[in-house]
Amino acid sequence: MSKSRKATGRPALHAVKVNSAQGREESTEGGSASAGVVIRAVPPEPAAPAASPAVVPDPEVPARPTRRMYSAEFKQQVLKEVDACTELGAVGAILRRHGLYSSHLKTWRAQRERGELAGLAPKKRGRKPEPKNPLADEVARLERELRRMTARAERAEGLVDLQKKMAALLGEEIPSEEELFEAKRKGLPIPPWRKKR
Repeated sequence: MSKSRKATGRPALHAVKVNSAQGREESTEGGSASAGVVIRAVPPEPAAPAASPAVVPDPEVPARPTRRMYSAEFKQQVLKEVDACTELGAVGAILRRHGLYSSHLKTWRAQRERGELAGLAPKKRGRKPEPKNPLADEVARLERELRRMTARAERAEGLVDLQKKMAALLGEEIPSEEELFEAKRKGLPIPPWRKKR
């Protein structure tokens, strides 16, 4: 950077020598102005931005705002103080002392009219949990049992189909369901396969 430029904010003067034979400009920083020398104004360089100090968080201010929750007893105490006020501006002084708004008083009075302590108790925000169905466990147990019995019935039907195919290959006949039921009812042994007629 040349010595002629200063960080004053004003353009600095810079002498440039014009060579007429070649049409070039040559810089003559330290020399005196003579014939063929043109003085031009050079704009100043922009100042470097000042280094910003590190931002230090204020210990008095919390990092994230939190929702203020007031107990039922505190709400009752404030409402009693406000109800006892008779002087002009006393209610505002109470609100400023506790950091409250008049809308708090309006809401708390409505809650008090609905039910003393229950109405003033702070409500939990968010989605309310759904009550558990008392029959849900029984339904789940019955569904598991149904799946187990269905699988067992499918296996039994597969075995019966296999027996029918074996009987057809061997040329025998499987006893009918009525014969099987009758034998079971009477306590007799299962009737054997018989040859087809």
